[in-house]
This record gives sequence, C-alpha cells and structure tokens, in this order.
Amino acid sequence: MITRRDVLLAGGIGLLVAYGLSRGQAPSILRRVGVLVLGSEAAGGHLRAALMQGMLDLGWPEGKSVEYRVAYANGNVDRLDALAGELVEQKVEVIVVSSQQAARAAQRATKTIPIVMAGVSDAVGAGFVASLAKPRGNTTGFTSQQEEVVGKLIGILREVVPGARRVALLVNENYPSNAVFWARAQSACAALDMVALRIVASAPAQLGAAVGEMVRQRVQAVVVIPDGMYFAERAQLQELMQTARLPAAYALRDHVVAGGLLSYGADLPSNYRNAAKYVDKILKGAKPADLPVEQTTKFELVINLKTAKALGVTIPQSVLLRADELIQ
Repeated sequence: MITRRDVLLAGGIGLLVAYGLSRGQAPSILRRVGVLVLGSEAAGGHLRAALMQGMLDLGWPEGKSVEYRVAYANGNVDRLDALAGELVEQKVEVIVVSSQQAARAAQRATKTIPIVMAGVSDAVGAGFVASLAKPRGNTTGFTSQQEEVVGKLIGILREVVPGARRVALLVNENYPSNAVFWARAQSACAALDMVALRIVASAPAQLGAAVGEMVRQRVQAVVVIPDGMYFAERAQLQELMQTARLPAAYALRDHVVAGGLLSYGADLPSNYRNAAKYVDKILKGAKPADLPVEQTTKFELVINLKTAKALGVTIPQSVLLRADELIQ
C-alpha cells in the first residue's frame, strides 16, 4: 500500500536527484576553430571578426558554442609551420587559412584535420585541391582565382596612367603561385605594349630595397601581386610608394584604404564570412572531400581619390563610373 508519506518522500528524492544533476552537469563543450594567419593581429583582426560574425550568423556564438585559436606569423613565412603544428597540438577541429603560404603550412602539419580556405588563390593550380568539384584530401573552401584577373587589374592601371610604359611587378618568391602571376602579368603587359619588370621582395626587410630598385629602373607604375606578407605590411609598403611617387595597383581593397591608388579583386572579409559556411558544415559532421570548392564571383574596383590627387593622376570618367567604391 502506497501512503501519502511514500509519495512525498519519492518526490523529494526525485527533486534532490534532479538538483544534484543540474549542479554537477558538465558545461556544453566548446568546438575549437583554428585560424592560421601570415599577417599580424593589427593587420588582420578585421578578418577574424568577419569569420566570427559569419559563425554567429549560423548560430555559433563565441564562448558559448565555439572558441577560436588564432595564430599570427606577423609576416614571417618561416613561422607558419611551427604555428600550424601548435594548432594541431591544441586539437582544433578545423583550420581556416587565407594565404597560399598558410594553406601549405597547414597541409604539411595535418592530413586529417579539415582545412578551410578563405579565398586562397589558384587552389587547383597550386595543388591544394585535386579539383573544384572534388577537392579530395582534407582541404576545401573558397578560391579567389585572383591570378585570372591580374590582367584586368593591369588594364585598369593602364587606363588610369595611360603614359606608363615601364611597369614593375612586385613579387614574393615565397608565394607558391608567383610564377603563374608573373606569366599572366607579362602576357597582359605585352598585349598593352607595356614593359613588365620583375621586382622581388620576399620579406618585410626587402621592401625598401625593392622600391629603390623600381626608382633606379625608372618604372612609371607598379602592380603588387597579392600576397599575405604584402597585406600585413601594407602601411609600410604604401608609405614607400608615396615617397617614390609611384602609382600602385593592388588586388585587395585594404591596400587602397592604406593609401594605395586602386585595387581590383575579391572582397577578403566577405571570403572570411563565407568560409564560416564550410566551418559550420564540418563541425556538424561533413567531410572536406565532399564539399566542392567555391570560386569568388564578385570582384570590386576601389579607387583612392586622395592618393590620385597627391600623385597628380586624373582618373578617367569611364573608370570612375565602373568603380564600386571611391575613397575620398
């Protein structure tokens, strides 16, 4: 026979058990995302913020369901292998990269942890993935295909500085696809009756000498091949260009914000936000080999009118009308 006392006692025990479980319940496990950056925190902090915003939009608030381990090489490519190894040791579940050098270091560090590219150029040509449709391996994400539009960048520069015949191509020899970019740039310059001069700067300490070489070779305009080190050192690079009074064209908007004349290329923060889609799928169980690589489809023309005025460059109306953004 069950008495009222038995019911109350059972209920009380149930409450105590439930209370004990709630008090001792383990917190939800934070998923760990690694980000390997060739540049510095000061130069690339907004890209990390873009990735975090993309993750938040997909229901991954930082500190509640996901945490980030960000490794900055501060422009030193030789540090990337060690930093990638540290991320592996920290047991991150995915590594996000946006430069070819960082992608290469991540692939050397792990064959199992998924790697997500946030706009790495020439993904197939550089061997990061087998193909866009079937990447295989542990790498997927976005490829900017910037090597395919470098010719258009040179064409825009020619419209803006029509008298320029001697054009310097600033190249980092540590960049895996530098030969591809150089070949495409040479071809574009030849088609426009321009002479392409290959100028090398593979470390921050070499930038000053590289610009000095441009001056000695009497170049009239500069095209900076997209590279993580140049991105990290964009303020110093642009200061050198301004001192030499050289109109320079870049692949990334951030260079123009720093004072460069113009850029034509993919929106890097947008690539980081979009990379969150891949991270989200991988954390939910998808395999990189099953996620086709996407190509950046939107390229933006950005012009710094203040820099144009300082250089005495008049931007043609036809170019102004095509610009996606004019920085005053």
